[in-house]
Amino acid sequence: MRGEDRGVEPRADNCEGSVRLRSMTADDWPRVAAIYEEGIATGDATFETGAPAWARWDASHLRAPRLCAIDESRDVIGWAALAPVSDRCVYGGVAEVSVYVAAGARGRGVGRCLLETLVVASEAGGLWTLQAGVFPENLASLTLHERCGFRVVGRRVRLGELAGRWRDVLLLERRSEVVGVE
Repeated sequence: MRGEDRGVEPRADNCEGSVRLRSMTADDWPRVAAIYEEGIATGDATFETGAPAWARWDASHLRAPRLCAIDESRDVIGWAALAPVSDRCVYGGVAEVSVYVAAGARGRGVGRCLLETLVVASEAGGLWTLQAGVFPENLASLTLHERCGFRVVGRRVRLGELAGRWRDVLLLERRSEVVGVE
């Protein structure tokens, strides 16, 4: 998989205020998992019902880029990472995006800082397409992705059941303008 071990350091000139980005480490997992759990609790972020153990999450995501947003007190207030969509070589440059922001930090540009930086780092790692699955009710996530160059390419109707309710998922993608172009 392209981008897997290139260790591209995040460069974030687009962050507002005192928000800074750095690469995620295993030591960040307790706080990253807590932010993930906050997203899960909304009922509109994912089909997952709980954050996995670090080893499972680590094994299912690309090594880089994995980003943490930190505030002035060096607390993790958001994170973003990529997961491969397939192990088939033709999909070697395609990854699925996850972006989560702590409840207390939402609406401050943290998600945009993370996603824009993730896009740049993914391209530096050779990825040509990023995709995201978003519940239609998650307007904040849809808006964020669209502002960062993603477009809705389809609607997966009744894709899965969550808490006794069948949910649609919008499939969004962003095609690189610098990787894999003619």
